[in-house]
Amino acid sequence: MNIKESPDKFNPSRWVPGGHAQTLWRKFAAVTAVNHARERIELKDGDFIDLDWNDQDNLQRGNNGMIVLILHGLCGCSKSSYVQSLQYKLGLLGIPSAAMNFRGCSGEVNRLAKAYHSGITEDLCEVFESISEQYSESRIALAGFSLGANVLLKWLGEAKLPDKVSKAVAVSTPFHLSNCSQAMLRGLSRYYGQYFLWRLVSVMEKKKAYFRKTENTEQLEILESFGNLRSLKSIWHFDEKVTAPLHGFAGAEDYYDKCSSMQFLTDIKTPTLLLQSNDDPIIPAHTLPQIHDMSDAIHIDLSESGGHVGFASASDRFWLEHRIIQFLTA
Repeated sequence: MNIKESPDKFNPSRWVPGGHAQTLWRKFAAVTAVNHARERIELKDGDFIDLDWNDQDNLQRGNNGMIVLILHGLCGCSKSSYVQSLQYKLGLLGIPSAAMNFRGCSGEVNRLAKAYHSGITEDLCEVFESISEQYSESRIALAGFSLGANVLLKWLGEAKLPDKVSKAVAVSTPFHLSNCSQAMLRGLSRYYGQYFLWRLVSVMEKKKAYFRKTENTEQLEILESFGNLRSLKSIWHFDEKVTAPLHGFAGAEDYYDKCSSMQFLTDIKTPTLLLQSNDDPIIPAHTLPQIHDMSDAIHIDLSESGGHVGFASASDRFWLEHRIIQFLTA
């Protein structure tokens, strides 16, 4: 395992100074839209996951090459700027990729009250199995961002699949979920927490309205049992009152303890790159993994700046995408 600077060291743009600016730049940066071809994967519990493949003319799936599966962050989707940007760059190289929309994130309300969370590796497992069966001759690599990065690392540590996964990259991983939740209660970072809370509550309210319209009383009763979601004050309260009971955890701290990816890093056998910054406004620097926390298969690029899934470079607008691709294809 190595902790050192990337061969192509990240130098932040002077026009995007500091972690907050880097984070917001990524949120609002212009991106080349990717043409998507949607594939629906039916899950064993009766729900579904939608994959959005990059659909450029020069791409051929299952041609004994590489396929990249991409996992988005909290409140993200296949249309998130960082997902489309990576898919666009992969497409230029003739590499097919599939963006996995977590439950309820593809633009369609999912069938069950169950949603997604930072440790929902069972859904990733079913998606991976489907792709690996369809394209058994291809090498499959994965890239995860934020929440998706945590899911990815937890899954790699649990599944121990060095022969089936060629490589993996995790960007801006919240290794300690409790500490990251607490970080969004303080200073300017509380605005990220309020934004995520608003988005999560809105999705749940939309789902309740859909279940009423379709007379899905069984699933509606589950969501209504959580009470008035508009009264929740923070991400921690949402995880305590909704995420935990909805997914079988005793409470927010039980959910955080069981799903934080830090405890799975020593079991990862797949060659894996971690991309992190010290000024990430959501992930406190003191919670980042040290040498003894990781297996020898893991390499970490730690930048002083970069924000949360930001990495706006002074010399290369697509530094993040190029670094991910450089590692996956090396």
